[in-house]
Amino acid sequence: MDRAACSAVRRWSLSVGLLSALLLVRATDAAAAHGVAQDDASFFLTNVGAAIGPFMYLGAKHMFTGYDHLLFLVGVLFFLYRIRDVVAYVSLFTLGHSVTLLAGVLWGVQANPFIVDAIIGLSVVYKAFDNMDGFRRFLGFQPNTKIAVLVFGLFHGFGLATTLQETAISQDGLLTNMLSFNVGVEIGQILALMGVLIALSFWRTREGFLKHAFVTNGLLMAGGFMLMGYQIVGFFVEAS
Repeated sequence: MDRAACSAVRRWSLSVGLLSALLLVRATDAAAAHGVAQDDASFFLTNVGAAIGPFMYLGAKHMFTGYDHLLFLVGVLFFLYRIRDVVAYVSLFTLGHSVTLLAGVLWGVQANPFIVDAIIGLSVVYKAFDNMDGFRRFLGFQPNTKIAVLVFGLFHGFGLATTLQETAISQDGLLTNMLSFNVGVEIGQILALMGVLIALSFWRTREGFLKHAFVTNGLLMAGGFMLMGYQIVGFFVEAS
């Protein structure tokens, strides 16, 4: 292996280590309430009746602090250059997570939160692997990416639903509050996507974009594996 390749491997290894440490710290901070800040959980417990503004705010805040959702969306947008493609993929993701978010909270559809969140971590791994052309390179086929984004969107919505199910939200005004929360999630998603698209659009004008795309998606995949590992450990700890 030449000097340049060794240097690239060292940088990749260091980046993976740093990302792993950051994810572990972030996961530890969120462990106590499974992704719900203490103040937010207190609001859910004490609120009675419709509260459109606060629930919209909490929905937007959850998307901005939902590192798992953001990592997946970064992977989805990474090689999308046309606005119509961005709209199509984001719409599929939105449809998926809106359906399961509302179904989980309004109709009581339940699933183990650790398993759901592990699958959300898998969605990040999947999209990074797809961006690296891994399916065609190593498996000889290419899955339908739009269907995959829709299906994983369903699991991302379940992740939101399982978080809310743990907070004992009042039934008074529940429909209004959940629709408000979902609208807030969409507002937060749009704002986050604008930031991601601006950053990607700028990076794509640099010479090193395609050169570093593989390593970047490797880091994204490492982040997804970290998310999966944390949730799998949590599942077995809870079961023991």
